[in-house]
Amino acid sequence: MNRVFIKTYGCQMNERDSEAVAAMLRGKGYSIVDQEMDADVILLNTCSVREQAEQKAIGKAGHIASRKRKNPNLIVGVMGCMAQNRGADLLDSLPDLDLIVGTQKFHRVPEHLENVIASLKGQGPRPDTIVDLEAEDGSQNTIDTHLEDGPQITAFVSIMQGCNMNCSYCIVPKTRGPERARPIEAIVEEVEQLAANGTREVTLLGQIVNQYAVREFPVVDRKSPFVQLLERINEIDGIERIRFTSPHPVGFREDLIECYARLPKLCEYLHFPMQSGSDRILKAMRRPYTVERFRRIIDRIREVCPGIYISTDVIVGFPGETEEDFELTRQHFDDIGFDMAYLFKYSVRPGTTAEPLGDPVPVEVKEERNQILIDILGKNSLTRNESLIGSVEEVLLEGPARRGEGMYVGRTRGYRKVIVPASPRLVGQLLPVRIEKATISSLFGQLVLQEE
Repeated sequence: MNRVFIKTYGCQMNERDSEAVAAMLRGKGYSIVDQEMDADVILLNTCSVREQAEQKAIGKAGHIASRKRKNPNLIVGVMGCMAQNRGADLLDSLPDLDLIVGTQKFHRVPEHLENVIASLKGQGPRPDTIVDLEAEDGSQNTIDTHLEDGPQITAFVSIMQGCNMNCSYCIVPKTRGPERARPIEAIVEEVEQLAANGTREVTLLGQIVNQYAVREFPVVDRKSPFVQLLERINEIDGIERIRFTSPHPVGFREDLIECYARLPKLCEYLHFPMQSGSDRILKAMRRPYTVERFRRIIDRIREVCPGIYISTDVIVGFPGETEEDFELTRQHFDDIGFDMAYLFKYSVRPGTTAEPLGDPVPVEVKEERNQILIDILGKNSLTRNESLIGSVEEVLLEGPARRGEGMYVGRTRGYRKVIVPASPRLVGQLLPVRIEKATISSLFGQLVLQEE
């Protein structure tokens, strides 16, 4: 009864939460398996940001529940944002669930599993479905353990939980709660341990990452707590690269912009959500900035770091978005020249302030607008990638590529994926690679020999 399979839906923060749960379970003697058919326990860590993500998780849980009817000893649990959002109502469609665990209770999963397993062994009555959704002080400090299956070349580090922004389309404040920051010293200690175990790159995670601890820790020498944290991590031996996601234009000030010029380990990459190119729609979204302000920040960052790569998020089809609004989005999206983007078609999320607006923009209009942005993005990404042909890029080799015998995958400092022939002994090293070929999504090259 100790083999656990965890399937994760959604964002990098969910991935980090799943890894922490896996590490906690392994510390209790459980075995983490890669195939659900090998598991005695199946946990789904879910997402509620988009309706499609919820439906996928519900469909998967229903499929697993049908297996449970044939094997009553199979334990099935749902964790994360959908669990927090829907709570015990999930039992209306999924009555066979053993666990429903919210976003502030991941650290309670081992304890809850022990109770379920004990009952299956006849050491107690079979409990009703365990539903644990309550807020818990200090829960942000529990996501600090990592799996140790050999060197973890890149690692996510959660520095805070929750969000106070209340964007009208977003369910995260409901599912993750208010902003809660971890202490700087605890984060630094976690990253130092990662570095000692072979990690070379860390990505700092927060719902609004540049708002880290703004209400909890003081500004020092005109530097925000987030900038203070970046400076501390930049000093850690063994860490060669630092990334973070996702910031917000609110609070993205000069002290953070200057980090791109003065912190050598901070990579030349920024994920910077725009959401819309129309000020009218941004206001309806409760995004408290203008497109002009957004673009000024980008212009300033490009002044201090001319080669920076920038990605973004855009939602098309928000209620009330007209052709004129979308045309503004299209123009700014094209003018800025994003290197990568996550493009979403609006869907209504229950409990948000936009819910009463309904979903008036027709599906076919959303599809058309989405495709226009996809086409622009493809053109911009290919142009940027092709500009690298013939150059030598520093690549952190992460592991075997999905396809190709002897092929390995890594990332440039600008977060471009590079495929290169290499050997296992080079994994985890920063290597010079001459770029020979480019597609929209990938670069291909050859290692540069030292004598070159």
